[in-house]
Amino acid sequence: MRVVTGSRTRYADHEHMFAPRWIALVDMDAFFASVEQRDRPDLRGKPVVVGARPGQRGVVAAASYEARRFGIRSAMPIAEAVRRCPDAVYLPPSGDKYGEVSAQLMRLLESFTPLVEPVSVDEAFCDITGCDHLWGSPRATGRAMRDAIRAQLDLPATVGVAPNKFLAKLAAELAKPDGLRVFAPEEIPDALAGLPVRYLWGAGPKSQETLERYGLRTFGDVQRKSLAGMRSLFGAAGAHFWRLARGEDDRSVDVVRATKSVGHETTLARDVADRDTLEAILLDLAEGVAARLRGHGWRAAGVTVKIRLHDFTTRTRACRLEPATAAGLSLFAAAKTLLARGWDGRTPIRLLGVQATGLAGLEERQTSLFGDREERLRRLGDAVDRINERFGERTIRQGRQTARDEKQQWIRPKRETKI
Repeated sequence: MRVVTGSRTRYADHEHMFAPRWIALVDMDAFFASVEQRDRPDLRGKPVVVGARPGQRGVVAAASYEARRFGIRSAMPIAEAVRRCPDAVYLPPSGDKYGEVSAQLMRLLESFTPLVEPVSVDEAFCDITGCDHLWGSPRATGRAMRDAIRAQLDLPATVGVAPNKFLAKLAAELAKPDGLRVFAPEEIPDALAGLPVRYLWGAGPKSQETLERYGLRTFGDVQRKSLAGMRSLFGAAGAHFWRLARGEDDRSVDVVRATKSVGHETTLARDVADRDTLEAILLDLAEGVAARLRGHGWRAAGVTVKIRLHDFTTRTRACRLEPATAAGLSLFAAAKTLLARGWDGRTPIRLLGVQATGLAGLEERQTSLFGDREERLRRLGDAVDRINERFGERTIRQGRQTARDEKQQWIRPKRETKI
């Protein structure tokens, strides 16, 4: 038996009371593009871009390393990607295929350790403490995981191994692509001293600018500051950066928190500033998210709306739901309110997204005064799901959704499961 306590793992049946904790971060390389290159050998060695097609409104979902040599990156507007590399192969996403490969990956990782925490479809933390009895050293365990992914899935992966999650993630970032890196306890914090502060988790461009303004350009610079000094400059964020710069992170691998949210988003065929049209799109997105919630037996305790304006300014607004719900109309009601909070009613919108958060199983819902209504809406949604599954995905829809389709043909929502 073992109990995780901070940065060490206690083994009740081992002759040593405490052993160092070891965590591996497995990160697939250019996942969507690599899957396409695997399944189409003629694409290997060629620049491949998965996302919107040339001429469409949308962004890059993934770019092969051959495409990255042209400066193409995820979330880049597709028009910019085409400008940089017009001869690349542009493919639409195959969500179902990527989901199946992701499930295969997670099952493979669970053959090494039951303590697997997915953080996205192509990335997971694994607590490999004690696996040295099976595979050898932590480095050998990481190598075995990487080799197994190559052998069983025919895909490249990078593995970072370290005593905690932050360092494992950092090791993987430094080892990409198709690499392996290990941070041993005795190397810390000296091995980190020369790294630029952009590698500090949570240090965005503004934080980096502020750190550098105070002469803090590397991990070593932050290490040499006192904890009190960092707090005086940056408050709680300063203490956070100080600990990370020293390689400290006490988060454990959390198996329970596998799926955190489910969302749909769509890039519009043209910029839209008409409220009725935007609300109809929100309804369509909310109904799609609700159907996925019901399909997995989940309810959502929160909603987030993503709004991207015509100039690529992106805003998010979020709220909690009481009670938790799997009903599209309830998600839509919240999303409509959030749209009003995040949009001035005039500026054209390029992209909308609806995300359900705070997921829990149907059986975990607490009863409330509104429980009967939510239950009726859920059952109605279940009935609609069954009819649509049998006769076609959009056989039964809200009247508002149908009116929107008659007015304008929009790009179908891009499904996105955030894990």
